[in-house]
Amino acid sequence: MITSEFHEFKIVGITAAVPNKCVKAHDYDEIFGEETITKIIAHTGVQQTFHASIEQTSSDFAYVAAKRLMQEMNIDPMSIGVLIFIAAYLDYQVPPTACVLHARLGLSTECICFDTDLGCSGYVYGLQTLCSVLQSSSAKRGLLLTGDITSKVVSPLDKSRLLFGDGGSATLVEKTDDGDEFNFGMKTDGTRFKSIIVPAGGYRNVGASHEREEWFDGNIRSDYDLFMNGTDVFSFTMTDVPKLALEFMNKYNLSEKDFDSYIFHQPNLFILKHLIKKIKAPKEKMKISLDRYGNTSVCSIPITICDAYHNESGKKQLFIYGFGVGLSWACGSIFIDADHVYPVEHTDDYFTDGAVAHH
Repeated sequence: MITSEFHEFKIVGITAAVPNKCVKAHDYDEIFGEETITKIIAHTGVQQTFHASIEQTSSDFAYVAAKRLMQEMNIDPMSIGVLIFIAAYLDYQVPPTACVLHARLGLSTECICFDTDLGCSGYVYGLQTLCSVLQSSSAKRGLLLTGDITSKVVSPLDKSRLLFGDGGSATLVEKTDDGDEFNFGMKTDGTRFKSIIVPAGGYRNVGASHEREEWFDGNIRSDYDLFMNGTDVFSFTMTDVPKLALEFMNKYNLSEKDFDSYIFHQPNLFILKHLIKKIKAPKEKMKISLDRYGNTSVCSIPITICDAYHNESGKKQLFIYGFGVGLSWACGSIFIDADHVYPVEHTDDYFTDGAVAHH
């Protein structure tokens, strides 16, 4: 476990955004059968998700969240010294999507901007990275933006499609003399990179067929669709994921009494119940959003925070945990100010100036 400790930062605000289009799990009855869908709902807990329109990208949801956060908190765009955007599915091959968001938000040229290509562990990795960059630079304030549109890369004939939702988030972090204590623990196992993968679409496996066919797991997809090896992912979440949480708690001498709540990545209800039991934490402290938003990848932790705390006030200590593609997993102990956690916003907005004129 690689650990990081920070004492000079505060998370001063969090927002999230999702599409307007609501997709009910039973909307898939005609494709997979009502009995099959009912069983999936019972196992996963996912009742509905929100899917991006054809025009919307991951950065559109991050932009809406960031714009709202800056307006709600009266943040001067010129004061943002770092912008990190984390998504598995970026807007372009080049330039970095972070630079597009930098322009849309009207930030200063005195600003560090970059993307990080991560999925379900990305929010925790992102907070650690943002704190590291702020600590080692003259910047005083940074934005962690996340976004994903997983619904666009899952085959319409794959049963896992009903689990995935889209969205984005914005988290504002400030350097301060009276900062909170943030601790992080992180791991990676690249030998299992094929466990969660879109095999084609980049510069590896060029020329792969777009034709969808039945794979060994019974689902119909092409190499351009998301594939999850159920056996590998199940083993990972049952064994490796709980071990890191326990190792982290022991390292920092933490117990369930220290935390107001546990905010896990939201893959499915079965995994969440297993995880909270393995780390011996009370299930009533585990916050759930997947029943209404599904698995929103890198956005699942901030969406769950906004869903759980937008009507509360005061300082809260959270145990956060993201795990998935890579394979990578990371947990942390953080503090939030619930007075500046805002409700999840719904939007149809998208960027209309993203193309280049040909003539």
